[in-house]
Amino acid sequence: MSPELAGVLQLLALMAALALAHRPLGDHMARVYSSDRHLRVEKWAYRAIGANPGVQMHWPAYLRGVLAFSFAGVLFLYLLQRVQGSLPGSLGFASIDPDQAFNTAASFVSNTNWQSYYGEQAMGHVVQTGGLAVQNFVSAAVGMAVAVALVRGFARSRTGELGNFWADLVRGVVRILLPLAVVGALVLVACGALQNFAGIHEVGQFAGDVQQWNGGAVASQEVIKELGTNGGGYFNANSAHPFENPNAFTNLFEVFLILLIPFSLTRTFGTMVGSVRQGYAILGTMVAIWVTFIVLMWWTEFAHRSPAYEIAGGAMEGKETRFGIAGSAIFAVSTTLTSTGAVDSFHSSYTGLGGGITLLGMMLGEIAPGGVGSGLYGMLIMAIIAVFLAGLMVGRTPEYLGKKIGTREIKLAACYILVTPTLVLVFTSAAMALPTPPDSILNPGAHGFTEVLYAYTSGANNNGSAFAGLGADTQWYNTTIGLAMLLGRFVPMVFVLALAGSLAAQQPVPVTSGTLRTDKPLFTGLLAGTILIITGLTYFPALALGPLAEGLA
Repeated sequence: MSPELAGVLQLLALMAALALAHRPLGDHMARVYSSDRHLRVEKWAYRAIGANPGVQMHWPAYLRGVLAFSFAGVLFLYLLQRVQGSLPGSLGFASIDPDQAFNTAASFVSNTNWQSYYGEQAMGHVVQTGGLAVQNFVSAAVGMAVAVALVRGFARSRTGELGNFWADLVRGVVRILLPLAVVGALVLVACGALQNFAGIHEVGQFAGDVQQWNGGAVASQEVIKELGTNGGGYFNANSAHPFENPNAFTNLFEVFLILLIPFSLTRTFGTMVGSVRQGYAILGTMVAIWVTFIVLMWWTEFAHRSPAYEIAGGAMEGKETRFGIAGSAIFAVSTTLTSTGAVDSFHSSYTGLGGGITLLGMMLGEIAPGGVGSGLYGMLIMAIIAVFLAGLMVGRTPEYLGKKIGTREIKLAACYILVTPTLVLVFTSAAMALPTPPDSILNPGAHGFTEVLYAYTSGANNNGSAFAGLGADTQWYNTTIGLAMLLGRFVPMVFVLALAGSLAAQQPVPVTSGTLRTDKPLFTGLLAGTILIITGLTYFPALALGPLAEGLA
């Protein structure tokens, strides 16, 4: 069987599995977020945090809950790293330096999981399991809660109430993420992933140096890092490490976990607004972009541009032979089109255009299908922009799901789409202009510029993957990427929740013959075109200086 055919069969199997899970999981999540019943363990959680789950919140109160909880998470994780050296189970590792502790705390709380350290050489069991893994659960639940609040904004009318943040947070963890994570972890352990609390072992010598491995609760962290679109690896090699991702089956299974909730949330959206066809329209846009990017990545990586590529069957540098080009490309596209920083190959070793595809996937805004929760609300913001553009073309006040898109709504949507490009371009420009940050660049020319551009694009879009080559463990990069992650995560949430409150307060408008049908393939095409045009106009000059210049050289 040719590698190309094997890749197509993997893609078809993955799509079939996602299709089978789409309806039951999407409907289950809709019931979870619409239920008035609280489980006993949820009531214990509410009492522990002093929350009243029955109180309906307007958007400012909902936002305060999001920010207060996330700030507490940053503070706790920062302090946990700073005292690691005094904790049991630290494996003898020292406490983390202040700038790196801030960067890591900001990274995991913002669902980014950018790592400027070697996981197996820096973090002990307590920080890995009690700090990082916990944030993998709750940061994903925060994103889902904000997405559901926006969906309620469309579904409700003549009220500013968006639900209760604390109830949405706890339910997301207890009823959705935890059950799926338990099942997924058992699958990974059965397939050979590591799961223990062993210490450091000497396993032999290589080139005169003693080789050591440390154990850990790898499978349980691996499953939530993928399921919650987090991405931070227990080991520095991330999902290229056989202890995290043993074989080709687990590789495809991990991609399934990454895409499971983001794609299924479109069904949740359609169910909660009373029209599953609207959810299918959003899903169709996501799938079309995702499949297109995979095909483009295969084209760039399988192309035989030299005798070396011909012998290897394509661009195999930086890729695991047990996954091959096809499996690596599916993984790379799926992680960079979601807010998942996991890697099973090294994006810096891809061809110039292949590396550009991973970069462009993040620049779209992590919306195809995007991160857990963030992908859905990002795509709905783009849908609002699309109906606004359609309204301009026909001279009609735009409407979406029975809600008028007026001046306030379009301003909030515009502010949302401007946040991450501003962070990416400003920080990248500063890093290239100042005298010391360029010293961290490994490769010269266009590839070196792409290393910096990729780092800030990954941070601001809460992806977390790295282009490699860039020495990011410096005070400059730890601090600025940390700020980019926090601002890129929480500033857009302000506009999303404000928009949700504005929509929920509106009176629905009746559908007329002039209303744009947003559940048809025509709108799917309009939405995809809007996304690509906005991204292209925003980032094309930067892409031309980096991956395009390298790929066309």
